[in-house]
Amino acid sequence: MSGNYTVVGGGAIGGTIAFHLAGAGHRVLIVDSDAAQVAAVRERGLTIRRADGTERSVRIEARTPGEVTEPLRDVLLAVKANATATAARWIAPRLAEDGFVVSLQNGLCEPEIAAAVGARRTVSAFVNLFADLVEPGVIADGGPGALVVGELDGTAGPRVRRIVADLQAWGPATANGNVAGFLWSKLAYGAVAAASATSDDPVADTIERHPGLTVALAREVYAVAAAQGVTPESFDAWRADAFAEDAPPDLTSTALTGFCAWLRTQPKTRTGIWRDLAVRRRPTEVPAQYGPVLRLAEGHGLRCPGVEAVLRLIGELEAGRRPMSRDNPAELERAVLGGNTGTAYGGSPGAVRSGTPGTVHGEAPDTVRDGTPGTVHDEAPGGDPEALHDEERNT
Repeated sequence: MSGNYTVVGGGAIGGTIAFHLAGAGHRVLIVDSDAAQVAAVRERGLTIRRADGTERSVRIEARTPGEVTEPLRDVLLAVKANATATAARWIAPRLAEDGFVVSLQNGLCEPEIAAAVGARRTVSAFVNLFADLVEPGVIADGGPGALVVGELDGTAGPRVRRIVADLQAWGPATANGNVAGFLWSKLAYGAVAAASATSDDPVADTIERHPGLTVALAREVYAVAAAQGVTPESFDAWRADAFAEDAPPDLTSTALTGFCAWLRTQPKTRTGIWRDLAVRRRPTEVPAQYGPVLRLAEGHGLRCPGVEAVLRLIGELEAGRRPMSRDNPAELERAVLGGNTGTAYGGSPGAVRSGTPGTVHGEAPDTVRDGTPGTVHDEAPGGDPEALHDEERNT
């Protein structure tokens, strides 16, 4: 039976999923605050441009938030992390009692959604696909990646199975009871991707030049995940086990080599973070993604000096106080590893114990499921969802 989906945020992630759902016969409504995107989809349909230059378009209904009057039922939320609170507040009064919201986002967004619509109507998901919105109504698609769906309580009942079956119109969607493990692994890789975005180089080049930085950032994030009781999961060519503190150096080296080789097979070589900084020249979602990680770390008496340094450099780039340069990852590596920049694998540190356990930003948040944090970062300003737009995949 065909589903009836509302995709809130019709950029790269939301648009890609909407395209395939509509192509499979599902009724799809895209809601996006970008009037140019909505107008283009209405006039010409939504177009996917493949790496070989071929294009295909489908007709999809599209509206701005102010044009939506009917209740929402099956919602796929694909806005950037820093727009989650605004989007969830907009969705909440419109969501049917038996409806749900699936978070197709980067970061730990489910708690903010649950705070607005209730945990019962919140579904967790991990998505990793390579795509960019290159012009209104046109998405450059790099092919299937990974998409995992599960309930907040770790189950995968009929609702999840139906969602997964529908999302398989896109590609290899699966159900899993440990979505949190995938989200934390995406955060581990995402910290590396954010560090890479401070230069103009492809991600694979940055990893190869700075393997010590790569390992240290991943281990910082995984240390917080471990403190939260989360078991990390591997995805695509990213091997979570290779970044364990006790992982054999040969395993880590081989995993990084394999990951870089896989990255070089992808049409998209740089991240959405880089695109926000270099092309769109606008704030990234990095603070919204990693603010919760740092606050959770503080709650466990941990510090993540590498992640803190990445956030500082990203902020300076956003403010125009720092140029994009290869010097930036090198500076990050020195900040994390000190004089041991040649320590590529076995000796790379993870998160460190802070002098006094506790939090700087208030009490450690409650957990929703298996270490996924509660609402820990500020809501986006304004009640009207001006930010209901997902420009491109962020990592």
